[in-house]
Amino acid sequence: MNNRDIYIVLTYTGTILSRFIRLYTGAEFCHVSISLDEKLEKMYSFGRINPYIPFIGGFIHEGIDIGTFRRFKNTRAEVYSISITDEQYQTIDKIIENMEYTSSLYKFNIIGLFVSALNFKYKRRNCFYCSEFVKYLIEKADLRLELPDLVKPNDFKYTEGLKLRYQGFLRNYSIVK
Repeated sequence: MNNRDIYIVLTYTGTILSRFIRLYTGAEFCHVSISLDEKLEKMYSFGRINPYIPFIGGFIHEGIDIGTFRRFKNTRAEVYSISITDEQYQTIDKIIENMEYTSSLYKFNIIGLFVSALNFKYKRRNCFYCSEFVKYLIEKADLRLELPDLVKPNDFKYTEGLKLRYQGFLRNYSIVK
């Protein structure tokens, strides 16, 4: 059985919304994405669909130089990796592929995002905010990471089993061995 790495990408863009979240929570990072490739050519998450409109969101593809991260060039990031089995990798890949194909069925959980700041959970079918989505993939792949029930992006920073690969501006990320 072979192992492959996946990548958890924590970011802080400095947008008005992220500044508000940071001020309220004190968290260093306000967004989390997942990537199946080391170059982070495609990252997946739930967030703003249009880089200029913060409250219209859904399932999104992100990249270092596309969308929101292209607009906010001073995005700070930490990139973590975790080694998983081929079977776990395929599970995550298949879920993402299905979500891409049926992306119109998925919505951004804006209510859940705001009530999570008050330590309440609000879950609707096919509705996620970024950390709910990444946690969902991890659970579906049966990864044994100890994440809180009400997960926030910064929680991934302190999750045992994740290996820090990079810290700095997202735009300066390159494969770090």
